[in-house]
Amino acid sequence: MTNLPMELRNQLDKAGLSIGCLTVVEREAAPDGTVKYLFGLDDGSTVESVYLPDDDRHTVCFSTQVGCPMGCLFCATGQNGLTRNLTTGEIIDQILRISKFQGVTLTNLVAMGQGEPLLNYDALIKAIRIINDPKGLSMGARRITISTCGIIPGVLKLTEEQLQVNLAISLHAADDDLRNRLMPVNKKYPIVPLLKACQEYIERTGRRVTFEYTLIDGINDRPQDAANLIRLLRGMLCHVNLIPFNPVPGSPFRRSTPSQIHWFAAELNRAHIETTIRKERGTTLTAACGQLQGKFRGE
Repeated sequence: MTNLPMELRNQLDKAGLSIGCLTVVEREAAPDGTVKYLFGLDDGSTVESVYLPDDDRHTVCFSTQVGCPMGCLFCATGQNGLTRNLTTGEIIDQILRISKFQGVTLTNLVAMGQGEPLLNYDALIKAIRIINDPKGLSMGARRITISTCGIIPGVLKLTEEQLQVNLAISLHAADDDLRNRLMPVNKKYPIVPLLKACQEYIERTGRRVTFEYTLIDGINDRPQDAANLIRLLRGMLCHVNLIPFNPVPGSPFRRSTPSQIHWFAAELNRAHIETTIRKERGTTLTAACGQLQGKFRGE
């Protein structure tokens, strides 16, 4: 950047600092308007982000880490482990790049791409405050969602931030034995303490919590699973988002049948637990997080 003073450039160079932006390594578009981006970072790493248009809503699902350390059995990203955290700039640049490339003003943001957002807490919160600031992107906090596997200290810390962001918990099972199997994080942060932290978030912020539940055939879509989930969530200010499983190469899991998915949703709604089935977008794309990155690597 030759328009910077030489003295400043020398100081930046000695400090090992650089100023750059993400580059598009690969881009996949679906007929419904969904676009999946694979961005290249300065160190040669890659990370995924997704643009999701829906009438007058323009949403970006962004990543917070390169890879993921959580090791969830049904997730493509976790198969390769964690490389590193993204910087605040790299988080925000995903949003800026997609807004520019798509030629739209974004209305909603979701930290639900690669990585566990609450394990990159400081960079994420700094990014959200910049996005929320009138001098930044001036986007209301209520249009921003943080999705987490259930890092309890992070949920409690977020409760103290006085940010009106939406909190989404990747639950995916309603008993500890099954969740231990699907999501190793549950061994450290079991369901009951996690729900207690969620209840504290609700009471302190007045915000409804969303529980994400990926339906896997014969694993977590049985009558006892529905009954356990109802027992856990009855009376809580929450919403359940049922997600048809996206097949992952090499995984033994299969998605639940459409009839089973609708039955499961009906059971929860009958118990007065607000439940929706996630609208599938970009079905022609390399769908699950981490799959486009794996395709690029030839995995």
